[in-house]
Amino acid sequence: MPCDADHCIQVRGARVHNLKNISVDLPRNALVVFTGISGSGKSSLAFGTLFAESQRRYLDSVSPYARRLIDQVDEPDVDTIEGLPPAVALQQQRGTPSARSSVGSVTTISNGLRMLYSRAGRYPRGQKILYADSFSPNTPEGACPRCHGIGRVFEVTEKLLVPDDTKTIREQAVAAWPPAWQGQNLRDILVSLGHDIDKPWKKLPKKTRDWILFTDETPVVPVYTRSGLNDAGDSQQAATPRYMGTFTSARRYVLHSFATTQSHRTKKRVSQFMQISQCPDCDGKKLKQESLSVKFAGLDIGELSQLTLTELAVRLRDAANAKPSTSDLHREKAIVAQRIASDILARVETLTNLGLGYLSLQRSTPTLSPGELQRLRLATQLRSQLFGVVYVLDEPSAGLHPADTKALLGALDELKQSGNSLFVVEHDISVIQHADWIVDIGPQAGVHGGEVVYSGPLSGLRKVKESTTAKCLFSSKPKTKRELRQPTGWLKLQQIERNNLPGLDADFPLGVLTTVTGVSGSGKSSLVSQAVVELVGEALGKKKEVNAPEGEADLLEQEPETSTGGSIVAGMNHVRRLITVDQKPIGRTPRSNLATYTGLFDHVRKLFALTRKAKARRYDSGRFSFNVAKGRCPNCEGAGFVSVELLFMPSVYTPCPVCRGQRYNDATLEITYRDKNIAEVLDLTVESAHKFFADETPVLRALDALLHVGLGYLRLGQPATELSGGEAQRIKLASELQRAQRGDTLYVLDEPTTGLHPADVSMLMSQLNGLVEAGNTVIMVEHDMQVASGSDWIIDIGPGAGDKGGRIVAQGPPAKVAKSKHSRTAPFLLT
Repeated sequence: MPCDADHCIQVRGARVHNLKNISVDLPRNALVVFTGISGSGKSSLAFGTLFAESQRRYLDSVSPYARRLIDQVDEPDVDTIEGLPPAVALQQQRGTPSARSSVGSVTTISNGLRMLYSRAGRYPRGQKILYADSFSPNTPEGACPRCHGIGRVFEVTEKLLVPDDTKTIREQAVAAWPPAWQGQNLRDILVSLGHDIDKPWKKLPKKTRDWILFTDETPVVPVYTRSGLNDAGDSQQAATPRYMGTFTSARRYVLHSFATTQSHRTKKRVSQFMQISQCPDCDGKKLKQESLSVKFAGLDIGELSQLTLTELAVRLRDAANAKPSTSDLHREKAIVAQRIASDILARVETLTNLGLGYLSLQRSTPTLSPGELQRLRLATQLRSQLFGVVYVLDEPSAGLHPADTKALLGALDELKQSGNSLFVVEHDISVIQHADWIVDIGPQAGVHGGEVVYSGPLSGLRKVKESTTAKCLFSSKPKTKRELRQPTGWLKLQQIERNNLPGLDADFPLGVLTTVTGVSGSGKSSLVSQAVVELVGEALGKKKEVNAPEGEADLLEQEPETSTGGSIVAGMNHVRRLITVDQKPIGRTPRSNLATYTGLFDHVRKLFALTRKAKARRYDSGRFSFNVAKGRCPNCEGAGFVSVELLFMPSVYTPCPVCRGQRYNDATLEITYRDKNIAEVLDLTVESAHKFFADETPVLRALDALLHVGLGYLRLGQPATELSGGEAQRIKLASELQRAQRGDTLYVLDEPTTGLHPADVSMLMSQLNGLVEAGNTVIMVEHDMQVASGSDWIIDIGPGAGDKGGRIVAQGPPAKVAKSKHSRTAPFLLT
């Protein structure tokens, strides 16, 4: 059914990514949902084509100088788009994470609070009125001078620098000093300075210890040749010194190395000697004392920002509803307080209606899930009251419990009723059913997708036989019920304290598939992804992985370590291994890709090195790595592209003119395996590679695993930076699936269905069931009711979020939990 030509957007000849020169008409002032299996091309049409073209047109009207300051997207490959209004994209990308970015700053509520405290706060007697900037930690007027508005400081203490004070300096008591020759050099300098380096550290005078560790002095002294080690120890020749050595204290070395080194390894090493703690001057509130002395509703602005949004609404309600009387001595102040408080309250209530009442204004954005961040931006748009705009959203239901989806749909309807168009990329059945118009892209993924399978109202999709979405929406086949597996044991946790978990006891069945459910913010991830992972890891002797901070700001912005209270009291005798499969990227740069992460590229490079031509030239497998100088293109250093800076337009990444985007030098590309060179093999999709390497078992094992988790459409050389969180998680899962199953492994997954079409969810579930059948345990946090209903056991956390959650509301087989009167999950279970 075509849409009205006067009220639609007409797309002609779209070829972005895998789109096959498609043309489609989309209605304006409607909720349009783009569906299709993962990798079919939905985002390429919604974001890569429609939003990109809208932004390009808008930026054409902006001054060239202003354009340089805006992060611009690439110009889309499309013939024409008619009737396209201005667009706002609400994506799940979090941008550059920063501790200075918070819930308050993203929603602009913090701006209102600053004005409230400035104009209507209660000041101490005699204190001058402060401007709103004085209540911001991001301005010189407001920031605490000690921590510069971060709320945290780092210290270098004797205990960190010298972990074992029974050692002597010669035995490397000062662990923070560099290893190898540099450390020996500093010890030799201390000998020249007259210090005893053979006395245990704790027996040295405190004054000496403090000078060695903390002095800013850098004396230059002669260092003499050590004339061999005789029986009496080191003897110095009083003759000519070997060289002049400069002393550096341990603290000075640590801070200088951290600030200046280019080595990731060195940065990681020295950062362990730097302790992050709450700023003692502002108690972590980030502001100057003058600003914190101003109160509203009995709290300073730091204390108010620490409240959850639900609590904040209660505090503001009295001021927002107050009616200033004519007899009021400070009537003007009361009017200002009422107006600002009512505006802030309206913004806060929009957020609580979207299920985000458990967040606080000071919560930093790096700690939020992509779904939470997107809903914060959506709430801000609801308050902006724009009309005639196209809002393009990327899975707004991600991380949202079905009970909260109703509020999300209400927010989308509100934007539509204000005269806007909504283009939503979505897999959630309830959102698809709520749409005015469906655009189904497919029929499959990657090269088998990129076509418009259906465009029109939902009812018409029922007749489209080739639509995978239609099968999931309208299938009348009764689901075959499998027999529930019985636990082989129990992993018992007691008195778990973490975030909102108040000393919780939790028993997880072993040898089965368990789903932990509950509304957003109820405590699911605190229990599973944090408490279970940390306590089991500790019991297995696994060291916690710490990412090296990139710089001083990065170090200060790291979230403080939160310890987990409680313990495991039973069940560890059944767990030999812990595997955490999360949605963190598989690599930070385009050099990390599908083939390198799964390990299949090692086998592929060996196959190339074993060819007759490679042997004749004495090429080893390293020659076929684009990260090694001997085989890669010298111009782009194996990246395959070069960046061309265009001042007033987005930087253009163009294929390297020397290697034509193939990453390797010509000599390497002359080697072929079954008539394909190494670059051509990297360009194969997983599906194509499966046929190409049909006789190579090691390569085939990895490819099989990738196919089984629905990633057949990805290219072997697909850069890690192009993968979604859901794709990254499934690549990690595939890497595990290809390994020989040993049993007694605990797999922990956090929302593995994010970004997955219902058809792909079925495929994922069959893989997870396979892990359990092999004698392993799977525990996952999930909102997808298809997954929860197909589990052996459910633990439902709640009943609400934040302080209203953190308890086990119901647990047991899905059929039992579905009957619970207290569970908000129960009504949605498909039993």
